[in-house]
Amino acid sequence: YAGGATWHWAGICWRLTPEDMQLKTRYGVGRDWAFDYATLEPYYTRAEYALGVCGPSEPELQWPPIRSKPYPMGRLPFGPGEQRFTDAAASIGLTNLPSAQARNSGIAYGDRPACCGNNNCIPVCPIGAKYDAATSLTRIESKGGKIQPNAVVYKIETGQDNKVQAVHYYDNNKQTHRVTGSVFVIACNGIETPKLLLMSTDSRNPHGVANSSDQVGRNMMDQPKLVVELELAEPAWTGVGPVQGSSIMETSQGDFRSEYCGALFRFNNMARSRIGAMAALEKGLVGKALDTEIRRLSACTTEIAIEHELMPDANNRLTLSAKKDWLGLPKPNIYYDVGDYVRQGSQRHSLPIARQLAKAMGATKVDISTEYTNSDHIMGGCIMGTDPAVSVVDVDCRAHDHENLFLPGGAAMTTGGCGNSTLTMSALALKAADAIHAQ
Repeated sequence: YAGGATWHWAGICWRLTPEDMQLKTRYGVGRDWAFDYATLEPYYTRAEYALGVCGPSEPELQWPPIRSKPYPMGRLPFGPGEQRFTDAAASIGLTNLPSAQARNSGIAYGDRPACCGNNNCIPVCPIGAKYDAATSLTRIESKGGKIQPNAVVYKIETGQDNKVQAVHYYDNNKQTHRVTGSVFVIACNGIETPKLLLMSTDSRNPHGVANSSDQVGRNMMDQPKLVVELELAEPAWTGVGPVQGSSIMETSQGDFRSEYCGALFRFNNMARSRIGAMAALEKGLVGKALDTEIRRLSACTTEIAIEHELMPDANNRLTLSAKKDWLGLPKPNIYYDVGDYVRQGSQRHSLPIARQLAKAMGATKVDISTEYTNSDHIMGGCIMGTDPAVSVVDVDCRAHDHENLFLPGGAAMTTGGCGNSTLTMSALALKAADAIHAQ
């Protein structure tokens, strides 16, 4: 009940690039962030040290190579499968970069041990080498914070001056409670934050709290994913080390973004024994034949994920459903379309590269998914901007409509790029924290 989606993440901590933050100025699409990369960079660095992020020391392997401090720890090595993918990428002129990741590499950091190469990082690192938000709870409590488990906030209450004056929540017995305060932070990411704002209507905010712009719930983003399954003539031996540890990032950048999206290519390093076993069973094999085929498919199959950049689009939005959950609260209803920007990007850019990579890896069989799936990198819903008429929060994730309400994290992100969103969410939270402290 504490730690949220960080119990289920791979620990990857990519930064946005300066170009990712200036799409409108550079390419005439999407939106520009309300500040530039240089403004966010110190918060990226603070987030990396707070989370305990390992990464390469060589600038040519960093993404982007614009840093004020080195990573807290050096990079993790590649396993044989990831090295095979790296070599294949190099053979067609691409660089597979080691990921920055919130995982201890070779040393203990904070109260976490060093990674020992387990491959079951999702859902939970078995030794606690990967960061998860539950590790922050004792630090919060040591500073006087109180953790209220199994509490579901269902209403934000405003006063006559339109400041937030209380939140109401249900406990696990569905008893209601009211909590007052001087500053309020709603940090429930891109689904629950806008849903709570939309549920909190009153005479001053008939369309929901922080929603005078009608932008709450709009501009929902993820990174639409296609998956490439490969069968190889020779073993790749995936499954050594963390489940993810690298990506080709340069393919996410370029002037083509004025017409279609970029994409990253991620080698999924999960052990293939379960997948190989299921595939072998589907063939109807038994006995030694089954055992042989499980071993072959476990060693000689791999998976590449292609994650695409999605534009903020006001039509991609969350609204309140007429359906209720077990507490009687509205479920979220989401309209979501990847759009022609992504569809063109996959056809004209990412899929041709994927076929080149498959050939370079020596694939004897290639299966590319035909439908986009979710990457679970939820962003948008409370988009940031300087104009209150077309955005929800300001540069510090403070709601335009309520001076004592902050909405940090993925919901505030203006654009998402192609890399995992967690580090940017954390950097925005630290920027908001500075503003809260000053206020």
